[in-house]
Amino acid sequence: MTETHDVLVIGSGAAGLTAALALAEEKKVLVLAKGSLTGGSTAWAQGGIAAVLDAGDTFENHVHDTMVAGAGLNDRDTVEFVIERAPHAIDRLIELGVPFNKESGALHLTREGGHSHRRIVHVNDATGWAVQEALLRAAEANPNITMLPGRSCIDLITGRHETRYSGAGQIWGAYALNEKTGKVEAHVARATVLAAGGAGRCYLFSTAPRGATGDGIAMAWRAGARVSNMEMMQFHPTCLYNLEVKNFLVTEAVRGEGGRLFNPRTGVRFMEQYDPERMELAPRDIVARAIDAEIKRFGLDYVHLDISHREPEFVKEHFPTIHEKLLGLGIDMTTQPIPVVPAQHYTCGGVLVDLYARTDLPGLWAAGECTESGLHGANRLASNSLLECFVFGEAAARDILSMWDELDAPPEIRPWDASRVTDSDEEVVIKQNWTEIRRFMWNYVGIVRTTKRLERAANRIRLLQSEVEDYYGQFRVTTDLIELRNLLQAADLIVQCALKRQESRGLHFTLDHPETDPVARDTVLLPR
Repeated sequence: MTETHDVLVIGSGAAGLTAALALAEEKKVLVLAKGSLTGGSTAWAQGGIAAVLDAGDTFENHVHDTMVAGAGLNDRDTVEFVIERAPHAIDRLIELGVPFNKESGALHLTREGGHSHRRIVHVNDATGWAVQEALLRAAEANPNITMLPGRSCIDLITGRHETRYSGAGQIWGAYALNEKTGKVEAHVARATVLAAGGAGRCYLFSTAPRGATGDGIAMAWRAGARVSNMEMMQFHPTCLYNLEVKNFLVTEAVRGEGGRLFNPRTGVRFMEQYDPERMELAPRDIVARAIDAEIKRFGLDYVHLDISHREPEFVKEHFPTIHEKLLGLGIDMTTQPIPVVPAQHYTCGGVLVDLYARTDLPGLWAAGECTESGLHGANRLASNSLLECFVFGEAAARDILSMWDELDAPPEIRPWDASRVTDSDEEVVIKQNWTEIRRFMWNYVGIVRTTKRLERAANRIRLLQSEVEDYYGQFRVTTDLIELRNLLQAADLIVQCALKRQESRGLHFTLDHPETDPVARDTVLLPR
């Protein structure tokens, strides 16, 4: 089946829906979502959105904090571009009905690690869910937006898929698996916005949702786009340690509101040894490495995050979702410490984009966690991620609308050919390879790295690539197979970037090159 649209948006999170709503002012938009419309990372975001709204704060303060957290690898023009548009983004979300917390009639601002001022706008400890709901309501009510859940995108449609190849190198939409029917659909469009999220599920322990398998990054790379800084994988310091409940994040704001980290064996508040000035409010990379060091040094399973010294009502009011979840597990955070460990949390690198959200490929724009815009540098500052989604989602839409008359109408596109494949009789291969990738990425390409570990990971990837491609060529695609193919591609890009960066900077820490180079340089990979 082939369908033609004005604009195709891949992803139904904050970046995708922001772009869709802006585009729908003039064009017909199709939004594709893998799984459910709420299955992406946006709904999982607990913390909030960073914006300068207080008279005692300034754009320059926010820029400085972002650059410090990013270890100087950020692009300053991008940082200023995003931060200066933050107040507008908040106003727009208020218009859409996001019920941000207020205090004495004004928006309540909290503080998180790496921020010099209180500037985090939030909805209790479930900001992402409130934002997702508001954007979905607006999109569902818009007659120019059609949303199709249950679509796993396989590849971007490029010139080689044209019935008569023009050689233009244009992107014309995407092939997607209809998860219900098992059929592959060609969704053709004059413009495509990639907002498919990050690659967190490359790792054994991650706070990312199940579908964060690097789909957008892998598809753009295969289509010919450059990717950058994939070695900069952020590990959140405080993921709940629980053998029954995995991947539950304990928000940065717990430390922002006074939470302290303790070694459960010694009872020592250990951050003083690692960052005596900022303590628990140090950027995430520093806190994550500190926790990792304590765990390895003392042979611990976890460390303790304790906010029980604050008033019980304060804790319940500010962290109702976390408090309720922990109570169900037998932990009362008003009186007890929370066992936490680091886990992969955010993909700071991705598809290279400019300030218009343009990629290298004509007809393809991108926004959100699948991109490397220059905002985050070597480490994302807390609560800058949703902000990036809003700013670049709108930037993509405005750019597409402004140049619409210059965009060519799509040519005739070949339908998906499944005539030479059969149903798989070896599904165990997918499960085995998926598990293997996540385990060696955690062990060899984690918080602390060495060249030998990275080379071991690269060797494993080379062995798996031929196996996965052979499997992909023989059998009908399933969501699991699509994700495995993309997961392996994303893992390869991470390892390639990590091997190229022979210094330690931000989230990339290697024992073989512990010093930081005097000049910050992006790691850019060119498609073969």
